[in-house]
Amino acid sequence: MAQYARRGVHGQTVEVIARRILAGEIAAGETLNMTALQEELDVSLTALREALKVLSAKGMVDARQKRGTFVRPRADWNLLDGDVIRWQFAEGADPRLFDKLHEVRSIVEPAAARLAASRATEADLAALAGALDEMAAANGDPAAAVAADLSFHRALLNATHNELLERMEVVMETGLAERDRLVHGGVEPHDDPVPSHLAVVEAIRAQNATAAETAMRVLLEKAVRDVEKVRG
Repeated sequence: MAQYARRGVHGQTVEVIARRILAGEIAAGETLNMTALQEELDVSLTALREALKVLSAKGMVDARQKRGTFVRPRADWNLLDGDVIRWQFAEGADPRLFDKLHEVRSIVEPAAARLAASRATEADLAALAGALDEMAAANGDPAAAVAADLSFHRALLNATHNELLERMEVVMETGLAERDRLVHGGVEPHDDPVPSHLAVVEAIRAQNATAAETAMRVLLEKAVRDVEKVRG
């Protein structure tokens, strides 16, 4: 689930078309006017086709003889793709998207904490502790706070030593980054994140699976309250 590299005209073309689809400007089932897009975006037909291949790989478009390239139904889109999630936030996400991402996190991360309590190595514990140090050092810097939080949750998934859970990193991080930018970028001061995260690490270090799972649930409940506070 590698994210698409957003570089150059090619990357911009992918993003423009993707965002229009996500915004409903190009509806499901609609056939793309290749000539009009080519002229509007000022790109070659080859470049346009290459961009559409990226969206095809994400399940957003398809091509058929005599019909051309068309938008597939939303049910066919790869909604767990990091780019698809990011593009939705870029277009002004439906508030329900945060709720859906929280539901996924509330299923995955407490279970991940439970597994980490029995599988974490010294290197995993060091990575988690390092992320806590980054949080403490962020000192109100929104960008640093976001980076530290991402480091923590990445280290948590890695500590499960389950390669399928580790692959959830793209989904978790994309949604988490947007949530953190919303919370840490607000004008209202936010609570110190270190204690709630430290409770998870201490339970993992003690190899207490139940405590680790519980601490993660408490952390996630706080995350929900933080978003609700910003939403007003």
